[in-house]
Amino acid sequence: MPGQIIKQLFDTVLNAISKMSKTPLNYWAEFAVDIPLGVVLIFAGLRHSELDSITIFLTILLGLFLFSFIEYSFHRWLMHGSVQIFVQGHRAHHENPLGYDSLPFFLPALILLALTGVFVLLMPTSYAFLLTGTIALGYATYGLSHFIIHHHRFQHVFARNWAVNHHIHHYHSETNFGVTTPLWDILIGTRYVSDYERN
Repeated sequence: MPGQIIKQLFDTVLNAISKMSKTPLNYWAEFAVDIPLGVVLIFAGLRHSELDSITIFLTILLGLFLFSFIEYSFHRWLMHGSVQIFVQGHRAHHENPLGYDSLPFFLPALILLALTGVFVLLMPTSYAFLLTGTIALGYATYGLSHFIIHHHRFQHVFARNWAVNHHIHHYHSETNFGVTTPLWDILIGTRYVSDYERN
């Protein structure tokens, strides 16, 4: 009996989170959490360190590089993988790209804080904060980029080509997993190549 009550409570909470994850409020709340988190982590990393400007620059570049791989990996192996809760949520986005289906607003921040904890165990705190703060801002940039790609028509050729890279993914879902950059699709071989480009 207590086990059944706990399961019902768990199912109720999971259902409420699932419904919340489809709302514009949840979508925009994520930015309201992730952007300040990234800024605070970066400032904490800069404040508590004696890092020179080259080390700071290289650490930020490493954070962006790591984020690009995290973005690719999560999209390819979680959203298009075998973890059903992620697959179902992402399928809703493929069915309605203009919708607001997204992760619960608090989940990325919790993951980023856990990642910060892991990094603190592996490296000096200032590096860990700076690295995770950069990853957090990379994630916020990804979210805003993804929204803009689906809600804006670009005029400039470079921006249009960047957006097309993701739009192709909606028609060829086994390709073009990178949203902010095609880097990992190119390196891993999942970039869409048209018949015209093959010839």
